[in-house]
Amino acid sequence: MPRYAQLVMGPAGSGKSTYCSTLIEHAEAINRSVQVVNLDPAAEHFNYPVMADIRELIMVDDVMEDESLKFGPNGGLVFCMEYFANNFDWLEESLGHVEDDYILFDCPGQIELYTHLPVMRQLVEQLQQWEFRVCGVFLVDSQFMVETFKFISGIMAALSAMVALEIPTVNIMTKMDLLSPKAKKEIEKYLDPDMYSMMEDNSVSIRSKKFKKLTKAICGLIDDYSMVRFLPFDRTDEEGINIVLQHIDFSIQYGEDLEFKEPKEPDEEPDNTNYDDFFRDKVEN
Repeated sequence: MPRYAQLVMGPAGSGKSTYCSTLIEHAEAINRSVQVVNLDPAAEHFNYPVMADIRELIMVDDVMEDESLKFGPNGGLVFCMEYFANNFDWLEESLGHVEDDYILFDCPGQIELYTHLPVMRQLVEQLQQWEFRVCGVFLVDSQFMVETFKFISGIMAALSAMVALEIPTVNIMTKMDLLSPKAKKEIEKYLDPDMYSMMEDNSVSIRSKKFKKLTKAICGLIDDYSMVRFLPFDRTDEEGINIVLQHIDFSIQYGEDLEFKEPKEPDEEPDNTNYDDFFRDKVEN
């Protein structure tokens, strides 16, 4: 049977760990097994149990303290992830070989891992070799997406991850529960955006003709191919969480291969059984 994985991606502070924690609680409520693997070597703490933690293999602090390497925070994290890519056997041993696994991989927030570095692509290919069906889950903070140009920036980051990894991807706008009612109403237009309308609304504020032309080309690419849409994620809304999970499950065909137990067949009886005589005998006895 196949196994299932979500790669939980997004910029630092977008709510990846909170997303994992919320999904764990939701899974417990619906009697479903979901586990988490931490792949952020710079993570400090999280309030849920993990089945594997990359910090057992390598930590950013240890790399930065190595005087022979002399890496800063970003360089140290990239080094850790490249070291991880050369030691996938550690991950295989940590995951085991249980069928029908459903695992959330809590990934680092550095965007270069999903744009021009091969590490995450190598991870996807390795998981697929282990018979995982993989879905990317790209998170963007809704509080960041309230302006058109910031929104376009967020879309381009999500699009970069989609193109680089070549896997089904569900894009999520997180922290909806922190928005005011007015902001929630305002942000609805960004969930299923009309990029040309947004461009027209903000064209006055763009002074440079070259920048305006570039922005129009980017908006056209996004709108013409319908490449990026966002789902709202409110950690206090069980129905909304379930809708998000359904979209992800559908993209990786979760549940289609689950085995359902057939009802037990009744004991075979001769074709010529006379049921009237049978019940009459029971009554008489």
